[in-house]
Amino acid sequence: MNQTSAEKFANVVIGAAAVGIGVYVLRTPSLRRKVWRFAVTALTGTLPAWLQQEVQHAWAESGRRTG
Repeated sequence: MNQTSAEKFANVVIGAAAVGIGVYVLRTPSLRRKVWRFAVTALTGTLPAWLQQEVQHAWAESGRRTG
């Protein structure tokens, strides 16, 4: 087995595992609630922080003159 086919095989295995885990989580109510809470926490925590960082960066860059 060469490198390219090994990578393709590994990608298929990882993809199948991800789909299997997703189906299991969706079918298990307690896991589904935990995943939903984690997703909400991640979005409400990291998204505003990222947006603030981008706005600060854009503000700082807008004051610079090139040329």
